[in-house]
Amino acid sequence: MSPELISILVLVVVFVIATTRSVNMGALAFAAAFGVGTLVADLDADGIFAGFPGDLFVVLVGVTYLFAIARANGTTDWLVHAAVRLVRGRVALIPWVMFALTGALTAIGAVSPAAVAIVAPIALSFATRYSISPLLMGTMVVHGAQAGGFSPISIYGSIVNGIVEREKLPGSEIGLFLASLVANLLIAAVLFAVLGGRKLWARGAVAPEDGGVPGQGTASAGTGSSTGGSGTGTGGTGTGGTGAGTGTGTGGTAPAAVAVRPEQETGGAEGTGIRLNPARIATLVALVALVVAVLGFDLDAGLTAVTLAVVLSTAWPDDSRRAVGEIAWSTVLLICGVLTYVGVLEEMGTITWAGEGVGGIGVPLLAAVLLCYIGAIVSAFASSVGIMGALIPLAVPFLAQGEIGAIGMVAALAVSATVVDVSPFSTNGALVLAAAPDVDRDRFFRQLMIYGGIVVAAVPVLAWLVLVVPGFG
Repeated sequence: MSPELISILVLVVVFVIATTRSVNMGALAFAAAFGVGTLVADLDADGIFAGFPGDLFVVLVGVTYLFAIARANGTTDWLVHAAVRLVRGRVALIPWVMFALTGALTAIGAVSPAAVAIVAPIALSFATRYSISPLLMGTMVVHGAQAGGFSPISIYGSIVNGIVEREKLPGSEIGLFLASLVANLLIAAVLFAVLGGRKLWARGAVAPEDGGVPGQGTASAGTGSSTGGSGTGTGGTGTGGTGAGTGTGTGGTAPAAVAVRPEQETGGAEGTGIRLNPARIATLVALVALVVAVLGFDLDAGLTAVTLAVVLSTAWPDDSRRAVGEIAWSTVLLICGVLTYVGVLEEMGTITWAGEGVGGIGVPLLAAVLLCYIGAIVSAFASSVGIMGALIPLAVPFLAQGEIGAIGMVAALAVSATVVDVSPFSTNGALVLAAAPDVDRDRFFRQLMIYGGIVVAAVPVLAWLVLVVPGFG
């Protein structure tokens, strides 16, 4: 049995054990990287650790640390209320706002993980507050980032178009961009319909104070009130003020409203009861600084976020004392372990071995769909751009035969290798998993993994049918 095949079988065993024995997959992957790297690939410790994603480790820690501080001091609450006012209370529009925002960021040049790192924590805080499926909100953010990811001035677009030019293949910058945009837009529409979007539309407009839950008790100036249904609202402590009275309503028993912080005084400057204090203003400035540093000056998102978090922690230690404990350490272990093992696979040539085996198939259309699947599977664990950079040159021999259109093939590879970034093992999926507050992370991880598996199984063949089979280019 070849070393490459052994390494793939070990990866399957890691998945099986993690699923059936509830062991952290990252810890298993570290052990597998040590065993396979030492016994099969003859790598030393430096060779094994060469695949450790140090940059992703810092991004996960830094971004979750910064936004844990923002949650602790109420900044994310203020941002959520501001978003509700922006769409006039239509909560159903918020997932699309987040989709469009991340798409715009990547289209103008932001690296996809940087855009997701900026938007996902705010989007998922909103999902928690207004009872929106975190899977819906997280996937909308990731697909939004990929929708804009191949514009002619984007990072992904520039790299792929450069590879196409270097390989002297026919190319279409606009065609590549539109293929990714339409694919992700269609996927987002399906997700919105399946994961509760219709119920969000039926909910209609909500006030920023009601938490987005029908029947939620609210209070104003010491008076409790409930909306929707027939019954009694209890615990008239609302976001708009505090009042220990009993409110009557026209529907069901309203759940007790969430208690407010001392800073959430009646008549806040924003009209939501959450007013800006110095800590929140400084946090907002830090978030803007993160965006400017990453997009304007191309600074590392993780290192920048850690630095800003440390500054806020030093100035307001009480607000941020628990923030370090809220960093998603189990997620960090999971992602870093799996990617370290994938690094061992790359180091020992398993990825190249699989790609060359497919490229040697004598049936161009079959080779094309298999390359799309390899791109999707590998990209679910590794760099999307990296795998495209490896697979496009592998496709050159049968593209030269003229039976496969180069423009359609490149677009199919691009779509297949990037839509799978919703996988919790990819950078974007890991950021979404780490950013979700107040969720069962094990359950959310399984949801992302199942959805990622569906995307890996379905999208490559659909992209092949739509973009390759017709012979575009």
